[in-house]
Parts: sequence; C-alpha cells; structure tokens
Amino acid sequence: MTRVANLVCVSICSIFILTAIAPCAFAQGRQSDAALMAHRNDTEKELESIAIIERKVMVPMRDGKRMQADIYRPKNESKKYPIIFVRTPYNFNYWDIQLGAPRDMSSVLNAVKRGYAYVEMNERGRYFSEGNYDILGVPLTDSDDALDWMSLQPWSSGRVGLIGCSSTAEWQLAVASRGNKALSTFIPESFGAGVGRVGPFYEQGNWFRGGAVQMLFGTWLYDYGLLVKDGRPTFPAGMSEAALVAAAKFYDLDAHPPAQDWSKALWHLPESEIYSALGAPRGIFADTTPSGSPGMIERTPNDPSWYKGGLWNDSERINIPGAWLMTWYDVSVAPNLEAYNYVRKTASPEIANEQYAIIAPVAHCSYKRASEHTMVGERDLGDARFDYDAFTYGWFDHFLKGEDNALLAKTPKIRYYTMGSNQWRSSDTWPPEGTEPVTFFLASGGHANSLDGDGALVPAADAKDAPDKFIYDPMNPVLTHGGGFCCMGAEYKPGALDQRQEEARDDVLVYSTEPLNEGMEVTGPIEVTLYVSSDAKDTDFTVKVIDVLPDGTAYNIEENIQRARYREGYTRPPVWLEKGKVYKISFQPMQTSNYFDVGHRLRIEVSSSNFPRFDRNLNTGGDNYNESKAVIAHNEIHHSRQYPSSITLSVMKR
Repeated sequence: MTRVANLVCVSICSIFILTAIAPCAFAQGRQSDAALMAHRNDTEKELESIAIIERKVMVPMRDGKRMQADIYRPKNESKKYPIIFVRTPYNFNYWDIQLGAPRDMSSVLNAVKRGYAYVEMNERGRYFSEGNYDILGVPLTDSDDALDWMSLQPWSSGRVGLIGCSSTAEWQLAVASRGNKALSTFIPESFGAGVGRVGPFYEQGNWFRGGAVQMLFGTWLYDYGLLVKDGRPTFPAGMSEAALVAAAKFYDLDAHPPAQDWSKALWHLPESEIYSALGAPRGIFADTTPSGSPGMIERTPNDPSWYKGGLWNDSERINIPGAWLMTWYDVSVAPNLEAYNYVRKTASPEIANEQYAIIAPVAHCSYKRASEHTMVGERDLGDARFDYDAFTYGWFDHFLKGEDNALLAKTPKIRYYTMGSNQWRSSDTWPPEGTEPVTFFLASGGHANSLDGDGALVPAADAKDAPDKFIYDPMNPVLTHGGGFCCMGAEYKPGALDQRQEEARDDVLVYSTEPLNEGMEVTGPIEVTLYVSSDAKDTDFTVKVIDVLPDGTAYNIEENIQRARYREGYTRPPVWLEKGKVYKISFQPMQTSNYFDVGHRLRIEVSSSNFPRFDRNLNTGGDNYNESKAVIAHNEIHHSRQYPSSITLSVMKR
C-alpha cells in the first residue's frame, strides 16, 4: 500500500474509532458546531459560485522542487486580475478535518468579490510543498520563482501584493528588498521575527533581546511541528491535483506533538537539550539547518549564519510601498519601528513617502480582536477598534489596481493608539513632533529591594552613591508575568498584568516617582542607562516600565534585558566583568505610547531575570546554551552624580 493510501486509511480509521468509543460526546460536539459548519459550508458554496478554484497546484522552483498553492480568482476570464499573495508555514488546507467542514474562507471570498486573485502557498518543506523547511522560507529564490510564475499566468495582471501576520508577514521584508518586478506593495503585520539587524538592534528575528535568547521561539518551533525533519507527507510526483485534494480532505496535515507544560519544560538545562528531554527532535533549534548553518541556539547575535537566510537587515534596501502594522504588546515593536523609519530614510523619495504605519494597543496579531473594551491582559484600553479591511483594500486598490481613491491623501503616515487616554492619534513621523526628553534618576538609601524598599525616581541624581544590592540565582529567577510576547503556551499570558507579586521579591529593585500632579503622555523611545557591578564574570540586567494606578495596581508597559557580555556591542567578542568594577549598561531603546494620568506613578523594576520570557544567564561566562551548572551573582545598581542611572522618556508637550 502506498504512503498516501496508508495515510488516508489511518485518518478514516481514526474517525471511525473516535465515533465508536465516544458516540455521545462526538454527537454533542457536532451539534454545538452545527452553526459554524453551516456558515463555512455557505461561504464555500458562495466562493464556488463566483470563483475559479485550483487547489494543490504544484508550482515549480528553479531547483526542481514544487511548492503547493491554492488559487482563487474571479470567474470572468475576460479580465486580468492583481494578486494578493499569502505565503506561510502554517496549514491553510481548505478542509478542516477536525470539524469535517471547510475552513473559514471569508478572507478568500472577500478578496475575490473585490476583484482579486488570491494565492496561498506553503513554504518549502511544509505540508504539500516539497524540500526541507528552514526558517523564514529559505531559500529566498523561492519567492522570486513564485512571483515570476504568478505574474506570467494568463489571468494575472502582473501585479502582486503581499499580506499576512506573524510568520506569514516576517518573510516579506527580505522579499521586498529583492526588487522583483511583479511585487508592487506589501502589508506586513506583527513582522518582528523578520527583522534581523537594524540600527542598534541585533535581535535576529526575535531570537535575541539585548543578547539574551527570547525563549518563545523555541516553544513555537515545537508546538507547530517545525522541529520535525521531513515531517511533510510525500506524494508521487505525477499525482493529480484532484488526488492531492482528496488526500488533503482525509489526512490530518497538522503535526500533533504531545502538549507540554512550558512552565516546567523550559527549566531544563542545558538549553540545547530542552527538546531531547521531551523526546522531540532538536531540529533547526539545535541541529545543523538544511542550509548548513549551525543550530539557532548555538549562534551569537552577529553570527554569519543569520545573514545567509530569510532575515532582512539594514544592508538591504526596500523600495516598494508598504503598510506596516504593529502592536504595543508584541514581541519587538521597537525594532519594527526602527525598520519602518530606516526604510523611510533610505528608499527613493517617492517610495519613502508611501510608507505608512499603524500601531495598535493589542497583543501579537490581535488587531481585529479589539472591541469597545479592548482588554490586553488585565488592562481595559477602551475602544481600539479600527476598520482594517477598509484600509487594506483601499491600499491594494490604489497600488495593485491603480485606483485614485484618495486613501493616501486622507491617511496619516502613522496612526498610533495612546494607552491610558485610550485614543487613536496621528503623526507624520516617529517619534511624533512635540515630544521632548524627560529624565528621571534612580535613587535610594541603598534598600530599593521590593515594593517595601526605599527606591525612587527623582529629577536629579543624588550626590553620593548608595548602591542597591541583590542576589541573582539562576535557579530561582524572577518569573515572567505578562509582557510583549507570543507563542509561549497557555501557561503564560501576554499583555498588561499587575506586577505587585513580582515586586514582593527582594531580587527585584523598585523605583517609583511620587504621584503625578499633572498627566504625562509618553510617546516614543524610552532609554534606560544603569551603572552596575557584579562578582560574576557575566550576568544579565532587566528592566520593566510600569504605570502604577492610585490603588497600587502596577501595569507593565514595556520590558527589556541586556546581557553584560554584549554591553560594548555585538560585532566584537564578549567583554567580561571584573569583580567590583562599575560598568555602564545602556539598554536598547524601548517604544510605547502611554498616558500616565494625574495621581499615577511612573515606576521601573530592575533585576537580572525575566524567565522564561528570556533565557537565564548562568553567570559563568560560558556558552550558556550548553551549560547545566550556574553561578550565583551578587549584583549592584549604582546611582549618583558619578553613576547617573536613569530612565529617559519621550514626553509629549501639547
């Protein structure tokens, strides 16, 4: 029996077993899904009535591998149509095998109704696409081959626009820099993992922050089956489109790795063996990648391997119109804004004027989840709704159809949401005009430990140094509680959460202003400088920016980390700490727009861990990723005129 036949048989048998074991539960679930199934079936029928549908079209690449695409286009074949192109590592198979009905085809239907062809394609090595998967759709020549193929189809106008969120967005930046003649515009949404290096940021696709590893990437690779080599089904080269469609309807395409409690699994040391400890493949996380690069966990922030793949960096010029969508509680809004500003500075004048941005007050890819009371974590940010569909199709109508719809004339270059005052605002630049730097200095009597300590933020630095001391034990780190991240499992909730439970720890230093007599809008970069010392060869320093309400509720606004070994930059070898010597640590800029109302306090927390948002520094000065034993660090924060530890905010003067 062929592998395809086996897979189909297994799927059918699995369904039969499920109904035989639990017929009542199965029937009850089906009844509760009846309305959803009816809606999806109706949408599919309407789509079939207006669209020519070609599924499992195998598009050839230059090396002979084929990428599978689903194509939807209007039935009127007397016209040529611009293309909305979505390429993804995720499963877009039209059939939901769990529900036994089509998936929600509303986005496709909407595009076809508006006169677009809609093409979905899986990245290399994912689902029906051939070859081996590597991060961000490597090789980038696949994008050129796909764009060239689409532009030459008899039904194509030759103009293509990209759209998508997260991993469906992150490959877009490098592709946009390649200058393919078919690519007219792009709309990347929550695209941080596509930014390699830009300005002061060496995050290499959200892998790092300040030189520390962002552990969310590892959980994402596992949960979506991206660690499995050759995990896609294989089919005979001559298998017909109809046969492939039939196989997709019966075979569960998704990998289903055993669910993990990441609040426990991520504690395993060494980091490089986290997945081996789970009985899972190490994959591109820790093994040599299909492109021949070392596993991602082994790389440093400026490893040459980062520059061979699908990451965009600031040596590459983007010169097509772009609509950049970001969120305040995403993984990396600061590098995203840096990338946006960089393109505006380096593109040709005409194209630089066609770069627009929207910054929403939601979590990763949650744009359309905004409501009359938009909850981000525990914080109500008011009515943050925005008509993204109207903006998106107005954009595509202008750049793909050539319509003079006045969208650009009536749209601000940057539309951003100010949290706290809960208002959409607009600007021609980032940061907006009218902001001024305001600096607060850290101060204490040497006992800023915990919320009960004497830490303060004051307008001028103290004359004498009274350093605050704390112990950082990697085996007892400060635990992640909210923040800007995604993909870390149900155990970790992103967004704004009350931080007082973390502020009860002695290894968290707390510095607060007095209650504000006047409201203060902070919109733009936030820069933190600390003067530190340690008895460890290497350690980390973390910071959180907090909005404290009159009742004491402490909502996190932004967070950051800096690994001490990289304090002098990422292009040179690590520089170790000497015991007792004071060093200046400058964090990469953070970004926000938040209104601190009258009676609120500005607060920052300082510590040495935020785990598992960031990996633990074991303080040894070793490779960290391959170590199992840690050293306890005795760390100090200095603050005085000689050591002016401070936070500088961009404050709007209206």
